[in-house]
Amino acid sequence: MTRAEGKERNRRALLDAAFQVVSRDGYRAKLDEIAERADLTTGAIYSLFGSKNGLVVALVADYLRPYYEEVERAIPAGLDLLEAVDAFARYYRRSCDGPDALSRLSLQITLLDMALHDPELGSQLTTSIRSQENHLIELFTGRAHNGGLVTSRQAARLTTALRALLVGLSQGVPLGLAPGADEEYFAATARALVSDVSFIDHDADPS
Repeated sequence: MTRAEGKERNRRALLDAAFQVVSRDGYRAKLDEIAERADLTTGAIYSLFGSKNGLVVALVADYLRPYYEEVERAIPAGLDLLEAVDAFARYYRRSCDGPDALSRLSLQITLLDMALHDPELGSQLTTSIRSQENHLIELFTGRAHNGGLVTSRQAARLTTALRALLVGLSQGVPLGLAPGADEEYFAATARALVSDVSFIDHDADPS
């Protein structure tokens, strides 16, 4: 094994261990336990990630990256905006039935709790999540809608609204708080957001 391969193996082991410990313990997560689960030392954590916060931020990026890659595959390039939003919402609903749905929900809630306890970490997490969400903004930008093409600013505003809508719904599904919220319900509510809310067609400079 080369030095680079060994470094990547250690990085992967620490991220997998961190997912388990952070999801369970949140801001109380101990580096000693994460390192022990990965069969490494805490020195490896500092060497690879710089700090506990650095590890958590890397964990979020690692968690989100494949998610957005799957979203890109779920939304073909030829769809207009309404069709793209429909496909995105349906994908989001299907993910609620995945074997890792409860683990993902636990991580979401835990990260929010950690951000509230550590404003510096919260700022770093926001930057990381926004960077990942740029992929979704790019997916919606340039799609046909109401006789025109969606601008980057419109796509960004839509992404914010869709995140709030679908995250809220998806958190309710595994907890049994969203009865009847099947794939069609997710798609219909997301389409309604695009069809009925005027902000998607408003691209004036607020300044």
